[in-house]
Amino acid sequence: MSLCWSLGVLGPQSTGGSGLNGFNSCFLSAKESGPLHVVLGNEACDLDSMVSALTLAFYLENTSESKAAFVPVLNIPRSELALRGDNVFLLSELNIPESSLIFRDEIDLYALHQTGQLTLTLVDHHILPSDAVLEKAVTEVLDHRPLEQQHLPPCQVTAELVGSCATLVAERILQGKPEILDWQTAALLHGTIILDCVNMAPEAGKVTPKDSKYVAQLEAHFPDLPSRSNIFESLQKSKFDVSGLTTEQMLRKDLKTISGDGTMLAMSAIYMDLEVFLQRSNLTAELDAFCQARGYDALVAMTITFTPHNEPVRHLVVFCPSMDLQSMICGALEYSRSPPLNLTPAPSPHPNLRAYFQGNVHASRKKVLPILRDALWGHPGAMKTPSGTPGPEGCSQEPMDDELDKAINTLIPEMSRDEEEPVLPPTPMNSLVDECPLDQGLPKLSAEAIFEKCSQITMARSSTSPPQKKK
Repeated sequence: MSLCWSLGVLGPQSTGGSGLNGFNSCFLSAKESGPLHVVLGNEACDLDSMVSALTLAFYLENTSESKAAFVPVLNIPRSELALRGDNVFLLSELNIPESSLIFRDEIDLYALHQTGQLTLTLVDHHILPSDAVLEKAVTEVLDHRPLEQQHLPPCQVTAELVGSCATLVAERILQGKPEILDWQTAALLHGTIILDCVNMAPEAGKVTPKDSKYVAQLEAHFPDLPSRSNIFESLQKSKFDVSGLTTEQMLRKDLKTISGDGTMLAMSAIYMDLEVFLQRSNLTAELDAFCQARGYDALVAMTITFTPHNEPVRHLVVFCPSMDLQSMICGALEYSRSPPLNLTPAPSPHPNLRAYFQGNVHASRKKVLPILRDALWGHPGAMKTPSGTPGPEGCSQEPMDDELDKAINTLIPEMSRDEEEPVLPPTPMNSLVDECPLDQGLPKLSAEAIFEKCSQITMARSSTSPPQKKK
């Protein structure tokens, strides 16, 4: 049995009479009656959020007596998927085409809700501050964080402090209807739990007994799943791989901002050697276009690479068309004593671009941001609130303490975990996301268009063979 991925709806496909034919019937029924049950991940859309949405929708479609069609929705615009290397890698490894997925900018949840056609399950989050109008549509929550907001009955809430939300989905499937589980679904859950739990290493402080239990059960059902070390190393490497990304995509991949009435500064982590980054063609023009498009007055980029002994190498690039603002930012960085950055000027291709070799390799972006914040406090009109810091109730970011950072860094080659987690943006909306996926305009597909597209794709795929696992 394999998965049929039709615009995000997973369903069993076999040589028998169920599977794809069953989904055609499901879509026809949904098109006639209209109900749609969306399984929605968080706005970071990290691997855990994506896989939890896909696999829980698969389970619900195969077990629910509801007449609704169950559709997982990735809570980012389609254009953002390329920034999540581990997501792209796992989808590719399991032969799951991007075209089979639904993204947040392609479905009008508000219109569905207004017509009474929408119900929602939230996975890997439980708060919708930017979508408060959709709260009444939420019928279930599945999360692995402490609850910051209560959901009243009849909403079913499962919140348990495990390492990965995918563990809770695996538990639901294996306890509820294990016979529907196939290799592809198991591989999605297996790889995600292992990545979230840092290869199940107790030293990292992420894995719980329940995570270990369900990874072992998935391996017992499918002994040919990839080895834990292989899938962890592959996913971790792909998570930080920026090859093939444009300059604009690299800057967006791990971005924080400090904003004020008259000044907005952005800081990106770039997983590339400083000299290689500075040699990118049209770099200054691309940085200028990036800042102008988003209203940034200045951009600071921290390049991060690693020595053969897994020691971080950090350098800084400051781009700012305003010489006064550039001097203020560079002065704050050069003369910082808390911590000292020990900067040495590096060759720069343009006067608007200043680069530094950073002697203090332990000064991560998390430690440089307060230096920039303090500098902006002395700049006219600047506010004192950097994005990603604690904010209103219900909008706090998950911290990672220094001891956990050190433990993880000793376990994982070719990476740094001393920045915020997850590294991939945007941060979930219930953790002070900088932008909402709907900021770029209204969704493109109406409820009718979604169902029409579902029908078209399922019919087009009816003559194709199911995806096969990779050896």
